[in-house]
Amino acid sequence: MDLRPDPLQAQLRRALRTGLAGAAVRPGVRGAPVLDGPASQASQVLSDLSALAFELPAGHGGLELGLMAGATVSEELGRAACGNPYRAHAFLADLALAAGRPDVLEDLRAGATAATAGLENLTRSGGGVTATFTDGGIELNGTATADAASADILAVTCRLPEPSALTRIALVPAGTAGYKWLGDGWPHAVRLSGVVIGERNLITWNAPALAALARARIRQAAYLCGLAAGMLEGTARYAGTRRQFGSKLRDFQGVGFPLAQAMISLRAARMLVHRAAWLADAGGAGTAAVREPAAPLEALATAAETLIETARTCMQACGGHGMTSELAVHRYYRLAAAEPCRYGRPGELWREVGASRLAAAVAARAAGSLTPLA
Repeated sequence: MDLRPDPLQAQLRRALRTGLAGAAVRPGVRGAPVLDGPASQASQVLSDLSALAFELPAGHGGLELGLMAGATVSEELGRAACGNPYRAHAFLADLALAAGRPDVLEDLRAGATAATAGLENLTRSGGGVTATFTDGGIELNGTATADAASADILAVTCRLPEPSALTRIALVPAGTAGYKWLGDGWPHAVRLSGVVIGERNLITWNAPALAALARARIRQAAYLCGLAAGMLEGTARYAGTRRQFGSKLRDFQGVGFPLAQAMISLRAARMLVHRAAWLADAGGAGTAAVREPAAPLEALATAAETLIETARTCMQACGGHGMTSELAVHRYYRLAAAEPCRYGRPGELWREVGASRLAAAVAARAAGSLTPLA
């Protein structure tokens, strides 16, 4: 892994910060904390930069910049406390390539909006959307958390009925009837009632699809690190101007030391995210799901816990002001209440990490390559 700064990533980061600097924010403290969808400024900035092409292979009209570019985009969206329209588009593009669905990829390149739902149920034993085989295809029923208030193409996690209870990903094409977006609350949700899709739209979690999921988890981890970074920057500015008892707030050890510790934790989390992205890019598509399956999970779980702890530290430093529209910190705080669990709760992710590490150790022992402890 090359730890030297990448000039291309630095240039991309500057372009994103410039474009997102004037992003319209919602000053209120109720309702959705961010504006998402095709009308948002974040979507416009990504469109102007042709962000969807960053990670796509050259054979599909992409730039092949790798997952590091996607991680940079996600991190800067989080730092600006914007919604994340890139998350669903990039995941669906990877999934379309994995499932051999060039039609979905062409729809995305033509401007179709995308959303994912129910990915938090991958680490749980039940709940969410169920899939039942019928004469007309596959019927979907249930409610799941979505990452947008509306979209043309929906990718939703669903479970087949007992006794198999296998998890699949269902693609609900544009124009399909029977589902309703519940975008008034936060986080957003979608309710499916008798939604019928063709069998070709039910995707199995094979190796390429699992690689797409691993890449999506890394992007989400980068987004969480961006949220933590933006929250820390806002809190540091406030603590540097707010005065108590004749001194700046940050000069008090009870405020300055926890903020410094939060910054150290954030840098460690970013290193894990960048390592996971490097592993995904080092050997081509599918590497993150083959070479070291635990790396994306570790990065996401660490980033989630880092954001949760950062939010607690920052809100304590800002006090009551942080809960009002006077400071932008409240938007990060409200995002931090939902985003860390978007792909599963940290504890559930860590259990998957443990299972993956144990399976790798058992396989290495069986192969005779495991070095015993002294």
